[in-house]
Amino acid sequence: MNERPLILLTNDDGVYAKGLKEVTEVMRLFGDIVVVAPDSPRSGMSHAITVDRPLRVNKLEEEDGLTIYSCTGTPVDCVKLACNQLLDRLPDFVISGINHGANSSVSILYSGTMGGAIEGCIHGIPSIGFSLNDYDTDADFGRSKMAVARIFQVVVEHGLPDGVCLNVNIPKGDVKGINFCRQTRGKWEEEFEHRTDPHGRSYYWLTGYFNNAEAEARDTDDFALKNGYVSVVPVTIDLTAYQAFQHMKTWKF
Repeated sequence: MNERPLILLTNDDGVYAKGLKEVTEVMRLFGDIVVVAPDSPRSGMSHAITVDRPLRVNKLEEEDGLTIYSCTGTPVDCVKLACNQLLDRLPDFVISGINHGANSSVSILYSGTMGGAIEGCIHGIPSIGFSLNDYDTDADFGRSKMAVARIFQVVVEHGLPDGVCLNVNIPKGDVKGINFCRQTRGKWEEEFEHRTDPHGRSYYWLTGYFNNAEAEARDTDDFALKNGYVSVVPVTIDLTAYQAFQHMKTWKF
């Protein structure tokens, strides 16, 4: 009898986040689960690792088919520790999320959720980052759990190419379907509110809005989300701009 797959879960909202608990329920249908997640929210950590202080890990729960650890580091730290210290073998899959809030378009570059998935991909493990377009800490994950299960089933059946992971974003509310998409071109227009604390010292609070550079394009993750579809974007860990070679080959140094 084949042993059940070993599935590593992490996130950037912290080990106690509702999205992580919900995806744990789904993944237990498919295999044995080890959760290694930050001990508190680490949103916006991207692919950050901890190099200036020791990492500490605390086992919170252990039962048949499920072990949960909290870690003082980032999502990437969590995956690294799991693969190098906490597990007796590499996991068969890495799942990051379900994030509270979307990680479409350029947000992937800032996302701790996708940092965890990309780290799994670097280790050669089929990896998926899941996000729900709802920032509420008590968001309804009922429909998103069905999308998670279906997408994971397809990855189990077909696998993923080497060096490729998936960035999956799920709309809030009704889900009309699941679409393969490309990443929307756009950027966050940062604004900083200048404030003064009670001691008279200045500080700045980041705000801003997303500027979609191709709002009418119908094949992007942002368009899919806004129209009730789950967006599935294949993401590569190779950042080489191959299309630039032709343009740059005449350059002289």
